[in-house]
Amino acid sequence: MRTIPPDLAARLSGGATTLARCWRVTRADGIVLGFTDHDRDLAFEDTTFRAATGLEAAEAASELGFAVGGGEVAGALVSAGLTEEDLLAGLWDDARVEVFLVDWEAPQNRLRLEVAAIGEVKRADGAFVAELRGPMHRLDEERGRLYRATCSADLGDARCKANAPPVPASVDATDGALSVTAAALAGQAPEHFAHGRLVFTSGANAGVAIEVRAHRPGGVLDLWRRAPRAIAIGDAFTVTPGCDKSFETCRTKFANTDNFRGFPHMPGNDFVLRLPRQGEPGLDGGSLFR
Repeated sequence: MRTIPPDLAARLSGGATTLARCWRVTRADGIVLGFTDHDRDLAFEDTTFRAATGLEAAEAASELGFAVGGGEVAGALVSAGLTEEDLLAGLWDDARVEVFLVDWEAPQNRLRLEVAAIGEVKRADGAFVAELRGPMHRLDEERGRLYRATCSADLGDARCKANAPPVPASVDATDGALSVTAAALAGQAPEHFAHGRLVFTSGANAGVAIEVRAHRPGGVLDLWRRAPRAIAIGDAFTVTPGCDKSFETCRTKFANTDNFRGFPHMPGNDFVLRLPRQGEPGLDGGSLFR
């Protein structure tokens, strides 16, 4: 049950209200931004909530029990302090959002309506709609270890332990967004870096990490998503060899089967669902791989 402060309750019960909504957004990099749908700036809790940002509540929903509630906010790119480049760079992914109902004549009379996280962001024609996910969405995230055939570790981490250091290179040709060519990688076998991780170390995208979709002959790397800013010739980067997390790749490419963190010998759905035949081998309760 939500308790409304007495002064705010008095305002709500009056014949006319002076209410505004405020949003405080805390990004993963620690930057805090405030927005309001009021026509002038409001300030409280060490945050200035900027007016005239074009940000407004588009939709709100609440759910019972453990269902994920949330809503949406809509606004204009750039004017709301939220740019296309920052979205592509992932700076707003899972940002914390606090929503307040505020008496703009007396901002000390306020009520925090909810705490949410930014989920999917849709953007087009200079505008955006950001999905707000309630706290219960954390219950949908993967926790612990799953029983599956593929490896649950990341290449080179403390669980994997494979020796796969990043390879430094620089851009010799590019389409500016989704593909780079590096002569330093031309000697590597095609698809060696497919499923790997490319991290820019200089240029406009310095610090941005993008997964590699394909590695073609001649050192050509195709990326899974567009770089947030234009890629330029001469930009430096590092790229790790790719791993599709299969047992076969772990054995043949990295010789690291002792550290494989999956269950490659688990029967698949085809084996579980098919009917046994009398006299068929392999149905005596023993190992399927002996």
